[in-house]
Amino acid sequence: MCLNHGNFLRRTIMSKKLICLVSFVLVLSVVLTGTARAELVGWWRFDEGSGTTAYDFSGYGNDGALLNDAGWGVGYLSNSSVLLDGDDDFVEVPHADILTVDNEVSVMAWINTSRLEVPGAGYAGIIAKGNSTRSYSLYTTAAGPLHFSTTSGGAYVGTTSSIPVPLDEWVHVAAVVVDGGHIYYMNGEPAGTGGSGIELPGTADSDTVVIGRTHEGTGRSFIGLIDDARIYNHAVTQEDIQVIMLGEGWPFAIGPNPADGTLHEDTWVSLSWRAGDDTASHDVYFGENMNEVEEGAGDTFRGNQTATFFVVGFPGFPYPDGLTPGTTYYWRIDEVEADGTTKHNSGLWSFTVPPKTAYNPDPADGGQSVDPDPALSWTGGFGAKLHYVYFGDNFDDVSNAAGALPQGTTEFTPGPLKMAKTYYWRVDEFDVLATHKGDVWSFTTEGAVESLEPANGAVDVTQTPNLTWTPGVNGASHEIYFGTDAASLELKGSGNLGSESYEPGLLEWNTTYYWRVDEANNANADSPWTGPLWSFTTANFLIIDDFESYNDLDPADPASNRIFLVWLDGFDNPAVNGSVVGHTDPPFAEQTIVHSGSQSMPMSYDNGVGKSEATLTLASNRDWTVKGVNTLTIWFRGDSANVAENLYVALNGNAVVNNDDPDAATSTSWTEWNIDLQAFADQGVNLANVTSITLGLGNKNNPVAGGAGMMYFDDIRLYAPAQ
Repeated sequence: MCLNHGNFLRRTIMSKKLICLVSFVLVLSVVLTGTARAELVGWWRFDEGSGTTAYDFSGYGNDGALLNDAGWGVGYLSNSSVLLDGDDDFVEVPHADILTVDNEVSVMAWINTSRLEVPGAGYAGIIAKGNSTRSYSLYTTAAGPLHFSTTSGGAYVGTTSSIPVPLDEWVHVAAVVVDGGHIYYMNGEPAGTGGSGIELPGTADSDTVVIGRTHEGTGRSFIGLIDDARIYNHAVTQEDIQVIMLGEGWPFAIGPNPADGTLHEDTWVSLSWRAGDDTASHDVYFGENMNEVEEGAGDTFRGNQTATFFVVGFPGFPYPDGLTPGTTYYWRIDEVEADGTTKHNSGLWSFTVPPKTAYNPDPADGGQSVDPDPALSWTGGFGAKLHYVYFGDNFDDVSNAAGALPQGTTEFTPGPLKMAKTYYWRVDEFDVLATHKGDVWSFTTEGAVESLEPANGAVDVTQTPNLTWTPGVNGASHEIYFGTDAASLELKGSGNLGSESYEPGLLEWNTTYYWRVDEANNANADSPWTGPLWSFTTANFLIIDDFESYNDLDPADPASNRIFLVWLDGFDNPAVNGSVVGHTDPPFAEQTIVHSGSQSMPMSYDNGVGKSEATLTLASNRDWTVKGVNTLTIWFRGDSANVAENLYVALNGNAVVNNDDPDAATSTSWTEWNIDLQAFADQGVNLANVTSITLGLGNKNNPVAGGAGMMYFDDIRLYAPAQ
């Protein structure tokens, strides 16, 4: 490589002297994530230079219209950009579901403005979608910094960048929503963070996308030039942005048709896509096995071609007998350059041919607290012309029923139902050639017992669970049934109101268990009530702590389980331990920045006193030899603002293993740390009797004054060797 990467990137931004750029961009393009490739949903290059259309190069067809006096100016990455005079000139892109966002989003553009002051309270829109229901809205401000706002639960969450936007020069600006917060970048460098607990509105936002103003009105119009505007419906990393902003083309196939993850209601398909830049031909992979398509294994490679379409499901083509209803198909395109060896993987796409049976029931199968006067509906099976509905309060009766009258609609009203009762229903679909028997679905009306923990259908559940539920409105006593055979559960106990929990003891690994709670009340004529059937599957690993059980209840409450009273920190001894576990105010556990589940452990550290650590004393799962486990796994995440400190884990107070990465504390993404248990055994730990685990930062055995920051930990597990 000709130049230092960091200096080279800065010089490229300032001067556009693209020394050695080809090799640099090639290297970075190769490492760009598959997610980034697949989820560029809007890309306006503004290189048209004339006319009133700004074409979308994402492949999704989200072309924009230049409105009012919006025109063309000198571009940064190409010969032209969109020129806006601040008087309600903007580019409007029609609404499309692909432009809506649920959890993450990234918006970015090159901008050049000579004035930040505009009439609309000093806010000038760059890219925006939505107003009262707002997916994303990026502005410049009169004070200098960027402003980014979204809505969460109907409330605005607005933040600003930590550095101002320079005037009269091109600057690349980006705003990202990830882990419930905002992250800013300017010219590919971090420019601040803000916000927390953000939940984006998804398809509830049906507004258009506007570039050069916002939906708040004409007073928030941008003055200057905008080039290469992009929207990703996921969080793009800093490394990706540093590639994207250089604008040297996009080598990956984009714009899959059928769109990724959609239903395709036919037994044949003509796959199509938009070719990546500098593509000479395309390697096509297609099949039913996700892993094989991803790896290019088996017969999933369908050939190399120059056309950007590929037919499946006709004689003479793959799957000559047609695609199978009820099946998900996977495909990917590798773009091949002229040398025949340089290839760019599009990432995995998929579509599903609907089943011939009815699907997507409403209420959902296993639904609880359903209105006693429901209107049932479903999605008709592939090719269905008529529907036969069976309904009752006994599974076997509904499963074996026959002779229902046909109906043409996909709705059914059973009439007023009893409260706190489980009902079953089935829909058979007729497609002229045959009748396709449907699955038996169930739901339970309001007032019945409801499961709390584990949730129905939960997976990776601890092998020592505590089953809990809420009693029904009419129940006075209950009976608990439990076992591995759903059709033959065993009575495990009974009790009165106030004892809504059951501990089944140590369970097998990777096993599905079923349970049910029946209620009775001798004073009620409808008694007893048979509860719904619930299930969960235990983990194929040992859970040391998943941080899901902690709550914010007052310590006087017998059910209280505050995280900082279990993971003991330095709060009471700050002179020798600079850690503080949990947030200052409820919720004490972290509920936004999580690896899995709904909670993680936040731990601040201040190594001015030498070290910071928190310790969990193990009351169970002390045998770390069971099932042949040999690896301790800890997921952690830091922050770019943290001071880098050594990250360590200790068992039984003394046996220490340090993380290999000296900058682990500054990691901005969840990182898996795998530790061979032999490393502890070599230090004298009896793995059959592990009494405590400690997470810390600094040098445990030789504390030295250092810096401060915030860490997050989640999913501490033990794994056996892969079988």
